[in-house]
Amino acid sequence: MMEHVLSKTILISQTIELIAKKYKLSLEEARNRFYESDVVRMLDDDETGLYGESALYLLSLYEKHLSDNSY
Repeated sequence: MMEHVLSKTILISQTIELIAKKYKLSLEEARNRFYESDVVRMLDDDETGLYGESALYLLSLYEKHLSDNSY
């Protein structure tokens, strides 16, 4: 669906900036890591309603993804 595209675009950008800052990564590296996470797939699904959440909430989901996939 094309709904909520602007919201998602803004949220993704803000979340990538938060990841870069928190983990001291370049924006490119933060973007790559974020796009490899399950969070992006969940955000793509309008049924989850994540497009209405904050970048900080998405960061917390990203961090949960990291901890769930750590070895």
